[in-house]
Amino acid sequence: METTQQAAPKLQTNLDTNFLKVIAILSMTVDHVGSAFFPQYPVFRWIGRMAFPIFCYCLTVGLLYTRDIKKYFLRLGAFALISQPFWILAFNAGDFLGNLLNLNIFFTLLVSLAAAWGFKEREWWLLAACLVLLCIFNFDYAFGGLELILVFYLCRNKPWLGALLFVLLYLPAVNGYPEDPLACVIGGHALSFEIFSLLALPLIFARTSFDWKIPKWFFYAYYPAHLLAIYLIGLAV
Repeated sequence: METTQQAAPKLQTNLDTNFLKVIAILSMTVDHVGSAFFPQYPVFRWIGRMAFPIFCYCLTVGLLYTRDIKKYFLRLGAFALISQPFWILAFNAGDFLGNLLNLNIFFTLLVSLAAAWGFKEREWWLLAACLVLLCIFNFDYAFGGLELILVFYLCRNKPWLGALLFVLLYLPAVNGYPEDPLACVIGGHALSFEIFSLLALPLIFARTSFDWKIPKWFFYAYYPAHLLAIYLIGLAV
């Protein structure tokens, strides 16, 4: 099934997706570099929390504006498969086979987008199937992607409500655990590192107009490429 663009905007939030994707991949890279090489410095992981909400938002834009949702699914699926071995090598090279079913973020985005499309088109069987998959397999971020995409989609014409629900999703992160090495401790009170996902809020809900022209394939190819780079640098050092 295809969706076509309409003259009137379907989203009242930020449509400058090339800019958002650049911010997301920079945030993700900092996160992964910190996880691989500087685990003792949680600030890397804090910065990295921005990436996932932005990626989910960009998928929501794709859900509403893409001309061919099937090709969109195929691209995500192809790069999910391509990225999986690099994902394992970058972070769990010592147990490659044992991590085959620890699925990278492309799989999470693919299944979450498919579930949201099933909801949008009232294809309830697809929504149910995706929910089952999210329950059975170990997806990075689990149900987090679907929750965010549904918030962005359902509140597409009420950005104030979307921003409120976005904040509420991460409100539990206000109470973290002091023994968590990734927690941010302020005055003896621990905040879970997920609280830093809220840094993405102004980027998503305020409009920007950088109008950067970047090939869409760059964003897909960057993910496995940077994972391979992390693995090779790890071998070298």
